[in-house]
Amino acid sequence: MSSYLLYCVVPTAPEQPAGGDTENQIKSPDPRPDAPPEYNSHFVPGPPGPAVPPPAGYPGGLPMGYYSPQQPSIFPLGPPTGGTCTIQYQPGKYPVPNQQAPITWMPGPPPMPNCPPGLEYLAQLDNIHVLQHFEPVEMITGFETNNRYDIKNNSDQMVYIVTEDTDDFTRNAYRTLRPFVLRVTDCMGREIMTMQRPFRCTCCCFCCPSARQELEVQCPPGVPLGFVAEHWNLCRAVYSIQNEKKENVLRVRGPCSTYGCGSDSVFEVKSVDGVSNIGSIVRKWNGLVSAMADADHFDIHFPLDLDVKMKAMIFGACFLIDFMYFERSPPQCSSR
Repeated sequence: MSSYLLYCVVPTAPEQPAGGDTENQIKSPDPRPDAPPEYNSHFVPGPPGPAVPPPAGYPGGLPMGYYSPQQPSIFPLGPPTGGTCTIQYQPGKYPVPNQQAPITWMPGPPPMPNCPPGLEYLAQLDNIHVLQHFEPVEMITGFETNNRYDIKNNSDQMVYIVTEDTDDFTRNAYRTLRPFVLRVTDCMGREIMTMQRPFRCTCCCFCCPSARQELEVQCPPGVPLGFVAEHWNLCRAVYSIQNEKKENVLRVRGPCSTYGCGSDSVFEVKSVDGVSNIGSIVRKWNGLVSAMADADHFDIHFPLDLDVKMKAMIFGACFLIDFMYFERSPPQCSSR
């Protein structure tokens, strides 16, 4: 019976689709995907917009995928090229990153007879501002750095830049008593004046001449212009402004207390006999910055027709006063 069933089984061919064509059934596979099904769109086209001429360089229009500045787009690929510029920051609220304020220099005056080169600026001024740079490193680490000053006129134009040139050991070992060299440069970076302060030992008697502070001003560098010499006084700061021959020309008389809190410190510039008032060196009070950090602000006043060499000497006396009375020494950590 079983052999009979085996002989009755007849293999059959697979079913063919109705109406199919044998030629269409045998074909190579198509790598392209099937077309999407058709669907009804609810998009209603609007009125045609104005004709836009193609930009220069593309007679047939922009290539596919490029953004045209004249056509509206949600995601532009670049800034517009029109005459107006997009405002990226609101003025005065968000500062533009990596952009420093421009420095405006005082126009250079022409050379003058009997005037050392570089001092022509002072001949046109009767008031200058000495602004010391604030150094946060000194407050944080206690490491004394070279002082830097900006010299400006009343129009906030830069006149000079003063930079201290002292080695690290001398600055941090002697602090406010350190000998220093100050270099005064103009807008071209040329050194037009040099100020040198020698070391004076204060261990001697305070009335000894060898213990009194002194500053030499050279203009041009290497040529002595004058000296600023300290005089002993019981209750106030007194200096003599001398010429290159160390002859007294002017006198500077300071206040009884230079450490007044909340007020300016005025150093009067007088004639040698002390009768006539010539000018002044005023250390401005800047609040907590003046009390806690080295960020001094001095105003120097002198007559417009004063000899330009004496103007430079009054200018130099300001720095000796700053180092002696207003230079802050960071507290030293004592080891126990």
